[in-house]
Amino acid sequence: MSAGAVRWGILSTANIGVRKVIPAIGKAERCEVVAIASRDGERAAKVADELGIPRAYGGYEALLSDPDVDAVYIPLPNSQHAAWTIAAARAGKHVLCEKPLAMTAADAEEMVRACATEGVLLMEAFMYRLHPSWEAVRELVASGRIGRLLAVQSWFSYFNDDPNDIRNVATSGGGALYDIGCYSVNLSRMLFGTEPVRIQGSVTRDPVTGIDTLTSGILGFADGVATFTCAIRAEPDQRVHIYGANGRISFEIPFNIPPELPMRAFVTAGGDPPVRPETEVLTFDPANEYTIQAERFAAAVLDRTPVPIPPSDAVGNLRVIEELFRIG
Repeated sequence: MSAGAVRWGILSTANIGVRKVIPAIGKAERCEVVAIASRDGERAAKVADELGIPRAYGGYEALLSDPDVDAVYIPLPNSQHAAWTIAAARAGKHVLCEKPLAMTAADAEEMVRACATEGVLLMEAFMYRLHPSWEAVRELVASGRIGRLLAVQSWFSYFNDDPNDIRNVATSGGGALYDIGCYSVNLSRMLFGTEPVRIQGSVTRDPVTGIDTLTSGILGFADGVATFTCAIRAEPDQRVHIYGANGRISFEIPFNIPPELPMRAFVTAGGDPPVRPETEVLTFDPANEYTIQAERFAAAVLDRTPVPIPPSDAVGNLRVIEELFRIG
C-alpha cells in the first residue's frame, strides 16, 4: 500500500463506473485509481486513456494479480458479484462491490466469510447512505424530531426497455427489485434499525424477458411499516417520505443525488396541516456521494476501522428481496 493512499483497481468498464464512480474516486482524498480491467483489452485501454488510469488489463485475473492494487471496485453484472468478490479476497484485495451484493443471501454470506477469512474489508456500495443529507435525516429520526417512527414510503423508477441492457437480462440479475428496489428495502431497514417481521409483495414480470418490471413491497416492522414501489418501465422519479407520530420528512432527491447541486430535505411538524403546515427546509451543500463513499472506505482500510456499511447488512437486504420474489 502506498504511503497514505489506497490504490484502486476497477473490475469492469461498466457505465456506472466510467461515468460516475471512477471520476469520483479520482477526486477522493487518500485514493488513487491505478488500474482497470475488462474482458475486452482494447476497451480497457481506451477507458484507461480517457480517464488517466496508468494500467489497463484485458482480464480480471491479471488485475487481481497486480501487487500495486490494494482494493477493487466491482460494478460487474449482479450475477458475477459473488465469484469476483471471492476471487478478489483470495488475492488479498479489499472489495467495494456494487449493490446488490449478490443475487441470494447465501451467496452474500459466502462472500462475507471469504473476506473475513482473508482479512480484507467488504462493503456494498449503497452510496446514498453516506450523503450528508441522509446522515442528518437519520440523526433527526433517531433523536425523535418527528416522534416515534411509524411509516416509510418510497418510489424509485426509470424507463429502460433495451433488450441488450444487462438490467433487462434475467440471468445477469436484472429487473426492478435487484436494481432499484433494493434501495427502498435498504432505507426501510436502516431507518427502523431492525429486520421486518412481515413481508408482502406484488411482482409484475415482463412476459418475454422474465425480469420484474414493477414490484411493490410492504415490510412490516415491530413498530411500523414501510411500503415501496419500483419500476423500470415508468417515468423516471424517486421519492422518500418518512412519517412519525409528530411530524414527517421528505427528500427532494433521495438516491441519485446530483453532486453539483445543493440538496434539500423538508421537515414538517405543527402548524395547521394539511392547509398550512409548518415546514423547515434543511439545505445541504453540494456533495458527491461516490467520492464520500470512496473516502470512507479508504479510511477504513488505512485506519483499520470498520467500514461504514457492514457487509452483514447486505445479507439482511437480500433475505428481504428473496422473500419478495418468493411471495410475489
